Amino acid sequence: MVAYADLGGLGSKQGVPVSYNWVMPSLMPQFLPWLAILALLLLKPNRCASAWWVLIPLGCAAAVARVPQSAWELLPSSQFEVFLELISALGFGLAAVWLLSSYLGWKHRMLAFLGILLAQGVFSSLAYVVRQDWEGLGSETFALGVLLMVTALVISVALSLAGLMCRGRHGWLRLSLWLLAALVVAWLVVIGPFSIIAMIASGGNVPVLQFLISVPVAAGIIFGVLLPFLVLSFIKGFYRERLKGLLLLGVAAAPPVIPSPIPAAAAAA
Repeated sequence: MVAYADLGGLGSKQGVPVSYNWVMPSLMPQFLPWLAILALLLLKPNRCASAWWVLIPLGCAAAVARVPQSAWELLPSSQFEVFLELISALGFGLAAVWLLSSYLGWKHRMLAFLGILLAQGVFSSLAYVVRQDWEGLGSETFALGVLLMVTALVISVALSLAGLMCRGRHGWLRLSLWLLAALVVAWLVVIGPFSIIAMIASGGNVPVLQFLISVPVAAGIIFGVLLPFLVLSFIKGFYRERLKGLLLLGVAAAPPVIPSPIPAAAAAA
């Protein structure tokens, strides 16, 4: 490459040539989260056509990352990119939870909660980490990673609370409303102490009204990411039974009764 500028009589118009070898960026980091989901689809409980329906809500979450910025004029460019990254990463985490729910179904609530938290945290982190430019790693990238982990904790707590509240009656509308309310409560419980500490440290300069408004807004955004996965569970029996087992809704389905073979002597008689 050669820089060129007409400086009149002040100097040369052409600068010193600089060699640069351009290498096409690898697309592998973009595909790693999808390959991880594909690996879960190859697990024995997911080797059926019904399991692949999870790609539809996952595709909805991933498609958000392709929304043009002009559709979100109220958000600055940096916040817009951050918002899309978090939404997409949470979608991969939820897809992992839905695909691994067969291993967590009808277990103790604490075990199910820990399983949801682990799957959500690991796969969301994977989807977020592989897309970062680690050469320009800064405090903002670390802060967003912490926010992603906090959100994974909020989702795990909210799903567990909603299952606890709907253990007797679990209609789709009742479950959705309780889940939305649980997201608000979980968000308050998780970030409330940090907000109180921040207000004390700043001498009360942190606006309380802004905090109170941000809680339902954040809960609504998380619920929007969860909604396509909930709809999938409501309309597909394969994932409906898994969601019931994951949240302990109702009672476990009785195993099929296999008749014992009739002894040959009894049949001859």
